[in-house]
Amino acid sequence: MMLIKEIAVYVNILNSRIKKCFFDDLQNNGINVTPEQYLVLDILWENQPLSQQKIADMIQKDKNSVTKIIDSLEKKNLVSRIVDKNDRRINIIELTEEGRNLEKIATDVAIKFMNDVVQGIDKQDLDSYMKVMRQMKNNLERE
Repeated sequence: MMLIKEIAVYVNILNSRIKKCFFDDLQNNGINVTPEQYLVLDILWENQPLSQQKIADMIQKDKNSVTKIIDSLEKKNLVSRIVDKNDRRINIIELTEEGRNLEKIATDVAIKFMNDVVQGIDKQDLDSYMKVMRQMKNNLERE
């Protein structure tokens, strides 16, 4: 039982620390986005344009949370909303030129950050960690 509690505590701590430290790295490099905003941008860099609902599904957040993230990104002129021609209830999200131009520097910061996070950890251990994390995620999806 103690191991299960320790896992829960460490998952929470790791999540919080990663978000805070990544936010600090983004800000220190002149990138005015939060980790959640970065996640949406990263998905759009790979898959744009996407509906707001598709983004919510991909990042596993509710539609209201994604709406707030998109609102913030739109105010920063990084994305724009386009009403779907076939269904006016659907918003399509596209990167602006400014959003596209942010990709290289933001991605470089993210890669360096994660390389720092996993520094000194053997690849075999990281593979095992990812296997366990995937299984835990799958267990949660069955509920």
